[in-house]
Amino acid sequence: MAQKSKTQRAKASAARQQRKADKEQQASAASEETVEKVEEAPKKSLFKKSSTDTQAKSSDTKGSAKKTEEKPKKKRFKFLHEVKAEMKRVTWPTRTDVLRWTGVVVVALLFFGVFVALLDNAIITPLLVLISGIGA
Repeated sequence: MAQKSKTQRAKASAARQQRKADKEQQASAASEETVEKVEEAPKKSLFKKSSTDTQAKSSDTKGSAKKTEEKPKKKRFKFLHEVKAEMKRVTWPTRTDVLRWTGVVVVALLFFGVFVALLDNAIITPLLVLISGIGA
C-alpha cells in the first residue's frame, strides 16, 4: 500500500475536520430544538399532579423505552468503529525501523546492565565492607 502524499493527507484532514464541524452543527441544532421544546412545555407544580401530567408521563415512558432500546444498539459498536478508523490513520513503522530500534533498545539494556553490575561489584560492595568493618 503506497503512502499518501502530504497534499493528500492535508485534503483528507480538511475533509475530516469539515465532517466533524458538520456533526457538531447538527448536534447543536438538535439541542436548540430540545431546549425550545422544554421551554414551551407547561410548568409543573411540585406537589400537585394534574391528569394531563399523568397522561403525558405514561405516553412518555412508552416512547422513551423504545428510544432507549434503539440507542444502545447503535452505540454498542460505535467504539469499535472509531478504533478501526483511528487505526487506519496510524503511521506504522517499516520493518527495518522496528528492527533498528529493537537493536538500539537491546544494546542500551546490555550497556546499563553491565554498568550497574560493575558499579555494584567494583565500588559499592567494597565500600560497604570497609564501612561495616567486616574485613578488619
